[in-house]
Amino acid sequence: MNSSFSVHTTKQRGDAAEQRALLHLQAQGLHLVARNYRTPGRGGGEIDLIVREPDGTLVFVEVRARRRADFGGAGASISAIKRQRIVYAARHFLRSCNPLPPCRFDVVLLQADELLWLKGAFEQ
Repeated sequence: MNSSFSVHTTKQRGDAAEQRALLHLQAQGLHLVARNYRTPGRGGGEIDLIVREPDGTLVFVEVRARRRADFGGAGASISAIKRQRIVYAARHFLRSCNPLPPCRFDVVLLQADELLWLKGAFEQ
């Protein structure tokens, strides 16, 4: 059994999934910029991981984990509304960047023991 799914609460499973995703991205040469970035106020967005590619590209990463593939699995859980909130949070984060770096939105899916990194998973 995968250690990221041996914890009991949803929060613990989410934290373990984010940690596994971060370790994978770092092994690929990306560097952590921020974790669990949230916009102020209600109804805003959250970005699980913000990392930077060696070429300077800023990558906003959504991490999704599911134990099984029922109902479309981990990937199907990213709705249009969720994508809008991620984009909103990314725009908020980018206000502090001068000059604006190249950016993209990636998704890391964890399902059972599988990790799938989808680069450029959606557009802003």
